[in-house]
Amino acid sequence: MKGREAENMTTVGFVGSGAIGTTIARLAVGAGHQVVLSNSRGPETLADTAADLGPRASAATSGEAAAAGDIVVVTVPVKAFPNLPAAPLAGKTVIDTCNYGPERDGHIPELESKSITSSELLLRYIPGAMLVKAFNNIFFKHLLALARPAGATDRSYLPIAGDSAPAKAAVTEFIESIGYSVVDAGRLADGWRQATGTPVWGTPYGPYSNETGRPVSEDAIRAALATATR
Repeated sequence: MKGREAENMTTVGFVGSGAIGTTIARLAVGAGHQVVLSNSRGPETLADTAADLGPRASAATSGEAAAAGDIVVVTVPVKAFPNLPAAPLAGKTVIDTCNYGPERDGHIPELESKSITSSELLLRYIPGAMLVKAFNNIFFKHLLALARPAGATDRSYLPIAGDSAPAKAAVTEFIESIGYSVVDAGRLADGWRQATGTPVWGTPYGPYSNETGRPVSEDAIRAALATATR
């Protein structure tokens, strides 16, 4: 690897390697980054996935993936937050892709009452992390299909929310490298505007039945965020 690609290569750790995590990993590998996958079942269960992604991908324990990443993607059910490897995430830029679903996660009173966001809950379990909400509002098949090179007229936008300016800058650079542009949706507490069921969640990119999705402009994302109610 030479020149600019080598300079900008990032190692991305994945705590959770389901549909959205594996899709982000595939885009990251395609952009020249290294990825380290993990899940709750052990690295041996990810051997085939890593092999499919190629030589820039490997599998490890969740603690090892968290330690390895320059950026770490946490993509697990909300009910799994207590099991996250907090120590190796301290000081790291962490992307939170997680959505709360009571049918899967059980009823969590603070999230039910909307007194906090799921990202704020996550931060309680990984308090040393610099958390950025991203990728939680798009169907994984659309995420894969809509990636476009920089400068493309049909390049889509994704919202992010977070409290750390350096972390948001790092996540923006990463997202831009894998085929998307970014709309800053505000602080971590504003992440509810892109949560499940809001106008920016899923719908702008097209129905699930259309797996190729449809490109979404910056103005469309900003308008959808502005119309969210809580």
